[in-house]
Amino acid sequence: MKPISLHEIWMGETKCRHCAVRNSALFAGLQEADFRHIHQPIKDVTLAPEDMLYRTHERGGALFTLRSGVMKLLQYLPDGSQRIVRLLKDSDVLGLEALVGQPYQHDAIALTHCEICAIPVSVIERLGHERPELYRELMARWQQALSEADAWLTQFTTGTARQRVARLLLRLACPEQDNHSPLLGREDMGAMVGLTTETVSRTIA
Repeated sequence: MKPISLHEIWMGETKCRHCAVRNSALFAGLQEADFRHIHQPIKDVTLAPEDMLYRTHERGGALFTLRSGVMKLLQYLPDGSQRIVRLLKDSDVLGLEALVGQPYQHDAIALTHCEICAIPVSVIERLGHERPELYRELMARWQQALSEADAWLTQFTTGTARQRVARLLLRLACPEQDNHSPLLGREDMGAMVGLTTETVSRTIA
């Protein structure tokens, strides 16, 4: 991971001129001066498809902003099966549980090439004390994540196999998902809707 100072990102001096951290609503209320006084750098993380950012139960001192790409959040059930509980796209924030001292609750895995900023919790805490609007935005992001989880629960875990797969395909094909949704394999689709790979294949055929 390549360290990049917050000031470099704010000024657009990194390799990514349109860095989502610079333009993201998470930092929209901050001024350039706020970044000048932060000496602890954030890190630039690049992942290839199937690379893992963090594991379930791993304790980390950072949260992450996805600058580009698509990631999946994966949970394992007691029987060993896995469920994809959320897809993340440009400017989404993940690892929020680190802010309250909790271990990560998912495996975070890249579905496509991803560029990510790893932001130390200490940086967020300091900025939050000085700029309350940052914490308000973080709470909004947390609520967004909860709403997304509710939507996945109601859309993809109820109904027949045909209904679940149809809802998933419609969601992935909707205009607001354009340019963000990767081509998903049958296994990933099954993990999203709680069906076996074979059932998904038969349903689509």
